[in-house]
Amino acid sequence: MFKTQTLRPSLKTVLKTTTVAGLAAVMLSTGIPAAVTQSFAAAVKVEAPQVPSFANVVDAVSPAVVSVRVQSRANPVSDDASNGFSFDFGGRGLDQLPDDHPLKRFFKEFGGPNGPDGDRRAERGHGPRDGKRGGGRLHPSSQGSGFFISEDGFLVTNNHVVSDGSAFTVILNDGTELDAKLVGKDSRTDLAVLKVDDKRKFTYVSFADDTKVRVGDWVVAVGNPFGLGGTVTSGIVSARGRDIGSGPYDDYLQVDAAVNRGNSGGPTFNLNGEVVGINTAIFSPSGGNVGIAFAIPASVAKGVVEDLMKDGEVSRGWLGVQIQPVDKDVAESLGLAEAGGALVVEPQAGSPGEKAGIKKGDVVTAVNGDLIKGPRELARMIADMRPGSTVEVTLWRDGKAETVKLEIGTLPEDKQASADADQMQPEDTQPSSEKALADLGVSVSPAEDGTGVTISSVDPDSDASDRGVKEGEKIVSVNNQEVSSADDILKVLDSARKDGRTKALFQIEAEAGSRFVALPINKG
Repeated sequence: MFKTQTLRPSLKTVLKTTTVAGLAAVMLSTGIPAAVTQSFAAAVKVEAPQVPSFANVVDAVSPAVVSVRVQSRANPVSDDASNGFSFDFGGRGLDQLPDDHPLKRFFKEFGGPNGPDGDRRAERGHGPRDGKRGGGRLHPSSQGSGFFISEDGFLVTNNHVVSDGSAFTVILNDGTELDAKLVGKDSRTDLAVLKVDDKRKFTYVSFADDTKVRVGDWVVAVGNPFGLGGTVTSGIVSARGRDIGSGPYDDYLQVDAAVNRGNSGGPTFNLNGEVVGINTAIFSPSGGNVGIAFAIPASVAKGVVEDLMKDGEVSRGWLGVQIQPVDKDVAESLGLAEAGGALVVEPQAGSPGEKAGIKKGDVVTAVNGDLIKGPRELARMIADMRPGSTVEVTLWRDGKAETVKLEIGTLPEDKQASADADQMQPEDTQPSSEKALADLGVSVSPAEDGTGVTISSVDPDSDASDRGVKEGEKIVSVNNQEVSSADDILKVLDSARKDGRTKALFQIEAEAGSRFVALPINKG
């Protein structure tokens, strides 16, 4: 008979084979006293696997990032509003989102864009209180972040941080406070440049080539959200080219880093310590930092900042035409092979576009040979051009492509929008000689001023209703042919059917302006 003997593993073997979590239990099984086991287990150190660290980036860029404190002669605002860093869909709120949009459903269930207390939070600290002004005394009005862009003291922040300011203080990373002056600001891109006059040489950062930024890239946001000193958060770029409804030049980077209120004007860096974007808006259900952040891309900011540093203002190119997108229906009505380009609703009188012969109903398909995807691309492309430069604009007109040359103008500071209220049919006026256009789902009557026809009724179940056509609006033209009666409309529709078109392009005029709507033509 052989006798079985239990062998105890050596401590050396245990340390090689066991995990830290089970080390104490295994050591006890070897007969080592509990006190020794606890002492030994507490002293064990584990080498962690290598993980990405942002320490080198933060060490290098932190001295260039500052806090910007603003004072104004208006009434002081509360701490909640002083950071001025929020997102309201271009001032229109959630109403601009479709009813089935997930964000709209979320906020209906849990409260406004800033959480259940959003409305009360927004109410505190905005505007004059009790109708009284603050007089001539300076009051703290906002606080944001910024960063030096040159060693002689030029720094970048957001326009909405400094827009109402009368005095500006820059707080360095080490707590030093320095006075600054406003060099220039640009409301259209929400950028501003300040200048600190000091003999020292400041640590500064440079803009990255954001065309190389990819969705999924690591980014680091550095700022001073609460005036407590620099903070750092990290995340990834989650989208490019975002349009958040804040202006015609929206082209934001979407970042999932926890960007706090008060990070307005602060930089978002790549891992090389270059600025890929400037934080300008957040969408947060709680009013805190848990949400989506949007940053002005470096490619947009670089040119604007250079202009502000040089001239104190930004000169933008101007075409002077009102435009709208070309969807599939509009493209089909115009004979375009595919949707794309920018449909000209109306050229402004005296504008470069009008002088060059651009007409309503034209589609801008390319500029200097570069294809135009839509109105946003056209607006940004023209804005980036120097006033006085000559460009070639490719148009789609009357079923064929044409090219016109024009000289780019200078975008006016205050773009005037004109609308003639007298063109509207009074609500209590009864239409004369009304005639129904059953195929379109509308009834029309001659307009009182002799221009176009007034829409006297709209079938709620019609395609016209689905596309937003309303009673009281006017039809000015169909397929770029002016109409003044129902018979004129029918003639144009008959011609379109003979050409094999299934849709016609209607120019609709309302109190808010003019637009084009493509409506299907029934062949029955």
